[in-house]
Amino acid sequence: MNETVRWETITYYAGFDWAKDHHDVVIVNPQGKIVKDLTFEHSAEGWAKWKELVAAYALLAVAIETNQGAAIEQLLESGVIVYPVNPKSAERYRDRKAPSGTKTDFLDAWSLADALRVDGHGWRALKPLDPLIQELRLLCRDEVDLIAKRTELVNQLQAALHEYYPAALQAFEDWTATPSWNFVQQFPTPQLLRQAGRRKWEKFLHVHHLYRPELNEKRLEIFAKAHEFCGPAAVTRAKSRLALALVKLLNALENQLEDYRKEIRRLFNEHPDHELFGSLPGAGEKLAPRLLSELGSDRSLFDSAQALQCYVGTAPVSFESGQVRQVYVRFMCNKSFRHAVHLWADLSRKFCSWAQVYYQQLRAKGKTHATALRCLGQRWLKILWKMWQTKTCYNADFHMANQLKHGSWVLSVKPSKSK
Repeated sequence: MNETVRWETITYYAGFDWAKDHHDVVIVNPQGKIVKDLTFEHSAEGWAKWKELVAAYALLAVAIETNQGAAIEQLLESGVIVYPVNPKSAERYRDRKAPSGTKTDFLDAWSLADALRVDGHGWRALKPLDPLIQELRLLCRDEVDLIAKRTELVNQLQAALHEYYPAALQAFEDWTATPSWNFVQQFPTPQLLRQAGRRKWEKFLHVHHLYRPELNEKRLEIFAKAHEFCGPAAVTRAKSRLALALVKLLNALENQLEDYRKEIRRLFNEHPDHELFGSLPGAGEKLAPRLLSELGSDRSLFDSAQALQCYVGTAPVSFESGQVRQVYVRFMCNKSFRHAVHLWADLSRKFCSWAQVYYQQLRAKGKTHATALRCLGQRWLKILWKMWQTKTCYNADFHMANQLKHGSWVLSVKPSKSK
């Protein structure tokens, strides 16, 4: 329905002020007169009331201050045309109605409804996502949240070990890896580590594939002296209990992350564009699904590379007023997409010499690491948009031929061996 209805045929405009437990709605006609307002609960009965209301107002368009969530799903299911509004824009529309600063749920809904009536002809209606993309996107975002939770637990574990077991922190560098956690589980205190003896230490290192000639003696020496610098008995008993609890949580979380990744790989491989995103240098099996899920399958969503760059947040925001001309980082964007592009741009430097050269030149000009990666991501998004529109996999030789054709300066600079 959303794809076939023309703006000129819409007869009623609704503002939808959503909340966790209830929603406020105001409906206006083409002349701006309020014809209906109601409040209903976020429940099966409440949404049934909404569907009854929709049946009474043909060709209803709805403005709402979000583009995802349970309310959006219910609105799309009810058959109305949904127009998401940026929260900052919604605030400005409310200020237009009430310059005094008054704020009520009714006012929020009314200002959205009237804004839709007046300016909605230039807005883009929200389309239902492809179910595969929707599930993949949610899984990828939840995976990132779980990784953040793992980082939080690792920080807590390191803080606990610092209190009573500094030798463990000294012996292992990567505390996001399971061998470090297993070490705490097998030798939870310096005293138990000392009692275990050298033979069990070496066995642990062999079993977990940590036996390295250059690190072996250093680690064994740290293990032998662990009891010499540690916390008192009371602290050791308390904090070792916390460390073991955190290790159990980390292991359980890691198992869930592995299950997430299996499902993400399965869904990614089912999508027809998986080879396209899999060909991106540096994306790999973790970032390629995130990039695909955020970009989606609707080729009409971004009519230019610049539109995609603005959506992701790599394109800057300009400010001009009189003699003042400034450029700022774009904060209003898809932050999940921007995070994925940031990681991808960084990893691409290991696979593409031109990407490394471009990054190094920006760093030489005094740009920060984050700024250089954002600029590199800007370039990659232009390439990705063209690949996406033409359904073409990345071809390094074809890309280099284009760079030679257009006289790209990055080819004239040799990459250095800097980080």
